[in-house]
Amino acid sequence: MTTAKRVLMVAPTPYFSDRGCHVQIYEVARSQQLQGNHVAIVTYHLGNDPGHIPIYRIPQIPWYHKRSAGPSWHKFYLDLLLLGRTLQIARRYRPHLLHAHLHEGAAIALPVARLLNVPLVLDLQGSMAGEMVNHKFIREGGRLYRLAELTERTIIRHVDAMLMWSYIRESLQRRFDFPPDRVFEVDYGVDPERFRPYGKEDLQDLYDELGLPRERQVVVYLGVLSAYQGVDLLLDVVPRILASCPDTHFLLMGYPDEEQYQAQAHALGIADHVTLPGRIAYQQAARYLALGDVAVSAKLTSMEGNGKLLNYMACGLPTVAFDLPGNVATLGEAGCYAPVGDGLALAERIVTLLRDPLERERRGQELRRRCEDRYSWHAIGAQINAMYDTVLAQRGIVISSPSGHSAARDSSSGGRN
Repeated sequence: MTTAKRVLMVAPTPYFSDRGCHVQIYEVARSQQLQGNHVAIVTYHLGNDPGHIPIYRIPQIPWYHKRSAGPSWHKFYLDLLLLGRTLQIARRYRPHLLHAHLHEGAAIALPVARLLNVPLVLDLQGSMAGEMVNHKFIREGGRLYRLAELTERTIIRHVDAMLMWSYIRESLQRRFDFPPDRVFEVDYGVDPERFRPYGKEDLQDLYDELGLPRERQVVVYLGVLSAYQGVDLLLDVVPRILASCPDTHFLLMGYPDEEQYQAQAHALGIADHVTLPGRIAYQQAARYLALGDVAVSAKLTSMEGNGKLLNYMACGLPTVAFDLPGNVATLGEAGCYAPVGDGLALAERIVTLLRDPLERERRGQELRRRCEDRYSWHAIGAQINAMYDTVLAQRGIVISSPSGHSAARDSSSGGRN
């Protein structure tokens, strides 16, 4: 077993807000605690505390309440505050390395890492410029886009290591020149004990809460509600699915813009077959997913991860998605695929599964087994810990004593000290 390390994570986001990016941050941090390392997170003022991991936050900003995904002009001053808070905590915590989530986190952590002379690891969930385009914050090919890409390249050149999904590397390699010795590929995971199948008979409280008709088959989605996630496209093809399978209900869970999508459902005449309950607590997500007979992800971009697929798999849900490289790499042969952007084909795949309960069961069981075999956080956490050891060795840093530290303990009151 390797020597315990102090790891300070920088998360420029309202952690924890029950969405994919935050789940990944939590699970990576938790996996390192289970490896015997000491982990703390520095983040924005907003967010819940999912437990287990010490959290340090910037001062309260009373006018900023955005917890949904996507860029914001407010982040310029939020990140300056996060830089100051990171430096303050790092001086007390004395980390052996900094683990920055997202390009933005690496930009914040870089001067702190240089000042403390410790390695900086960038946990790359996708392209910063690509995310800005997806959220219609900037225009692809424009001046701000080129500036964002230049910023990405600059950050990549200055970190000690990058941690990323293998299929994200394939997508981004064409755009950025990664130093190969600094890239560590890992398949991020899911907790198969938290996310597991439930019997429908154990979910009566959720049927009552959501008003779901028990006689209907349910198609579930859990994630960000946005156009680039394919939610608009999915709603547009619901009438076609209902024409073939009229006893079908669509449970579309997540946020933001629930009201916008409810209005779209009304305009399409499908409101009686669509439920949008909004944000679902991570701790309860598996039970809500278990209401489903089929899961769907209509995400349209391959420039970032698609972690919701892992949750679907762990819950034993047959899953329909577009045939993006990352989706195929994750789901394997048990996935059910449509050509990218082809809503009619997506609808046909959903209908095929709704009509065939034996095929649903077969695919769901196979996906659950694949999840248990390939996406265990125990094995993935060991890979990340080994990467830490490699990066520290490359810098000639030797950890010679147990690394428990008061900063990991004095945040139990909320991490605002």
